Amino acid sequence: MTNNIIRMSTLYAPTLREDPSDADIASAKLLVRAGMVRKEASGLYSFLPLGMRVLRKIEDIVREEMDSHGGQEILMPFVQPAELWHRSGRWTVYGDELLRMTDRHGNEFCLGPTHEEVITDLVDNELRSYKDLPKNLYHIQLKFRDERRPRFGLLRGREFIMKDAYSFDADEEGLEKSYQLMRDAYSNMCERMGLEYRIVEADSGQIGGSGSEEFMALAETGEAELVHCQCGYAADVEAAACMPEPKAYPATSLEKVSTPGVHTIAELAAHLGCDEAACMKAFACKDEQGAIWVLFVPGDYEVNEVKVENLIGIFEPLTDDEMKDAGLVKGSMGPVGLPEGVKVAADISLREMPNWVVGANEDGFHYVGAQLGRDFQVDAWADLCLVREGDPCPKCGLPLSHARGIEVGQIFKLGDKYSRSMDVKFMDENGEERYFIMGCYGVGVSRTLAAAVEQSHDDAGIIWPFGIAPAHICVIPLTVGDDTVQPAAEQIAGKAAELGFEVVIDDRNERAGVKFADADLIGWPLQVVVGKRGLAEGKVEIKRRRTGERRDVELTTLSELFGFAARAARHSRTINVFDALFN
Repeated sequence: MTNNIIRMSTLYAPTLREDPSDADIASAKLLVRAGMVRKEASGLYSFLPLGMRVLRKIEDIVREEMDSHGGQEILMPFVQPAELWHRSGRWTVYGDELLRMTDRHGNEFCLGPTHEEVITDLVDNELRSYKDLPKNLYHIQLKFRDERRPRFGLLRGREFIMKDAYSFDADEEGLEKSYQLMRDAYSNMCERMGLEYRIVEADSGQIGGSGSEEFMALAETGEAELVHCQCGYAADVEAAACMPEPKAYPATSLEKVSTPGVHTIAELAAHLGCDEAACMKAFACKDEQGAIWVLFVPGDYEVNEVKVENLIGIFEPLTDDEMKDAGLVKGSMGPVGLPEGVKVAADISLREMPNWVVGANEDGFHYVGAQLGRDFQVDAWADLCLVREGDPCPKCGLPLSHARGIEVGQIFKLGDKYSRSMDVKFMDENGEERYFIMGCYGVGVSRTLAAAVEQSHDDAGIIWPFGIAPAHICVIPLTVGDDTVQPAAEQIAGKAAELGFEVVIDDRNERAGVKFADADLIGWPLQVVVGKRGLAEGKVEIKRRRTGERRDVELTTLSELFGFAARAARHSRTINVFDALFN
């Protein structure tokens, strides 16, 4: 590349006409076909020059926003000593995704899936006083998670590139300020990358903490399900507050009824002639200590297992054999007469129900009119239901809409989870030692690249947003070497480059059809077609990739149009700086 111009004749961008056989979503197909990535093994990818250009642009946007919002860049190691993970208590509980290894001296290490332990250790004995706070340290680094089934290309790989940042504050008020700064920075990142996104309430998962939000790029292929409302509320379905409306069954006293062959809520409701919302659905599991729990939710809802974990900790659903051994009857579990030692939890919507329809803990029988306090007790109450499309919004009450999304970023309020577990403290203004109050903020850099493709593509190829496109303008001379076409193409490319655009010129000795197909496949935002016939009339053709619109423009006005677009690019974050050229 010279003078901001890329030449296709020398560029390593091996495009393919056919989809890779092992790819099942658009980004996994198109990034390979467009010559941007290559799969080396399951969940492992090499980035080729064009892919690297997109990757670096995403990184640059991330850096600019982090730096302008108080972040300071560092670089922590990819390989982490096990000692730090033992200090935090996560070495044995993180799971099989943590790839552990031993060096020649017998010392244990892991390939870092995240960096909470390393950063907390890094500031130990370095940030000693409240006067050193706040601090926000970030890095962009490889991560590794030994996924059981790596799939969906860059969206769910084993090795990936991620930016993570960690804030250190003296108190919760300071954390709130740091958190809001990062929230603003992440919104700016998404806008500059041209993503259609939602900020959603999320579960903190393995990272932990008191609160979390995800930045979701909307896409039908997204793994995550979310609900949102026109009032602005949005949440991952696993974290969304749910407000069921169970119905009372007309019974005033406890009555055992015969229900032969009834094993599902639908069958029970049909048998009794009532709404499914009047019947209680049961879910049996055991916690880490081996204690058995039976949880109850309204029959027209599903149990949200993330919320169950938030209530009782890590758990496992009981197998049929385990249920039998515990004295539980599958399809007929209820809180009345449960075996001794079994704990009961229930959705908070059931607390005011005058009576319940539940299993009788006997095959072929159920209870109607079961009353809380008289016939049974509940050990724990919580929101345990999985929210559904159409449920009332917890903020305004309007019906919730459903969407799918790809998580490109997540922010957490960690509190003192890691500073306390690793015993890392600072001295406050009163001379007392206190644990740091921390926040954690991650952006999936390589994941964002794939998410942009999932959002913006068509049958012909990728449609890159302007801010992260591998180049902005592709000049296509239809006759390479022609004494009229080639100089005109070079002049156009040079003028666009002078105005600050990144330009590629397709100077390959290929048929026009090949060049057009590759231009659409790779996804250059604007194509300029230079041909002999057009030049004879003093014109060239421009094509907007996003819409497919074409128009002929006078050579004499082309520079002026480029100048207009360049000014739009400098003064606006719009992803469509070339739109005005087609008005």
